[in-house]
Amino acid sequence: MRKRLLWIALGMIAGVVAVSKATAYVKANTPDKARQFLLGPDQEHVGMRTLQGLVAEFTDVRRAREAELNSRYMDKLS
Repeated sequence: MRKRLLWIALGMIAGVVAVSKATAYVKANTPDKARQFLLGPDQEHVGMRTLQGLVAEFTDVRRAREAELNSRYMDKLS
């Protein structure tokens, strides 16, 4: 179990490093118009916007699933 957690953590760290390096490369080597197309107008907070989007999507899916389960089990009790 510890080995799995270690490999998952290493994979996540490698992913974060790869994304940050790729973002830095795009910022350094692309014209402004292309950069705005790829990263959006607020280029300093791309990671935060991505994280906020993931949290919002997770919350929406969780609420939908919770409502589905509540209706399913309430129908069984009625």
